[in-house]
Amino acid sequence: MSEFWIYFEIGWKHVLDIKGYDHLLFLIALTVPYVFKDWKKVLLLVSIFTIGHTLALLLSVFEIVAIKTIFVEFLIPITILITALFNLFSIGKSSKNESLNLVGFLTLFFGLIHGLGFSNYFKAILSGSALDKVNPLLEFALGIEAAQITIVLLVLILSLMAQSFFRFSKRDFVLISSAFVIGVVVPLLIENEIWKTNF
Repeated sequence: MSEFWIYFEIGWKHVLDIKGYDHLLFLIALTVPYVFKDWKKVLLLVSIFTIGHTLALLLSVFEIVAIKTIFVEFLIPITILITALFNLFSIGKSSKNESLNLVGFLTLFFGLIHGLGFSNYFKAILSGSALDKVNPLLEFALGIEAAQITIVLLVLILSLMAQSFFRFSKRDFVLISSAFVIGVVVPLLIENEIWKTNF
């Protein structure tokens, strides 16, 4: 297997790893407000998230940014919770362009946080100087992007099926999906190690 596919696969598995389902939860929360005709917007948001994720890894690899893992592991479920809550409070609002700009900014910021969560592992699996790690990092980012697009397509298909075959309204689908995400992520926050740490 070539080096490209090695790091591409690591990126692919990073997103699809069921043990690290926080990434999947974020993608679900990000995607559920949209339908198939919005695929360009969703693809843009996913790419913005990947850019933020990759930028965080670059900043970490070049030792420009360093944040304690415990804080990042606390912030990741917060980003998921905010995204799901935003869905609940923005259902039916008409200012789509304004909300897309806000969602785009938040998605970039949340991508940075999720990237920092993976930075220590990424640095540990690579040897050499910071510059030696740039190519593997970009290959890894492509794997992440491919996996994210796959998940987004699956969520959009599920949304289409729920609305076409099971006669869910879009509003109901967004409410149920976002409530599910909130129900999974709140225990992650409650059980987070940050509450057991003395600073």
